[in-house]
Amino acid sequence: MHNGAKNVSGNRAKNVSPLPHGTSRTVGSIVRGFKIGVTKWFIKNYDIKNIWQRNYYEHIIRDENAYQNISNYIQNNPLSWEKDKFR
Repeated sequence: MHNGAKNVSGNRAKNVSPLPHGTSRTVGSIVRGFKIGVTKWFIKNYDIKNIWQRNYYEHIIRDENAYQNISNYIQNNPLSWEKDKFR
C-alpha cells in the first residue's frame, strides 16, 4: 500500500475514512457542524439571529449514576434560587 499512514509495526494502513482529511471526528466537532447548519438555515428562513443559548455547558451522560446526579440537580436547583445572592 502507498500514501497511507504508517502504523506501529511499520506497515502502511489505508485511510478508509469517508471524511475529508483534516476534518475532526469528535462529538464537539459534530455538534459544532450541526449548530452551524441550523444557524444558517434559521438566518435564511426566519428573522432570528440568536438561536443558541450562550455559555451553555454541554455534558455527555455516560452512566446511570451521572444521569441521576444531573436529574436531581435539574429538579432541585430552582429551590435554591431564592438563596442565590448573584441572581
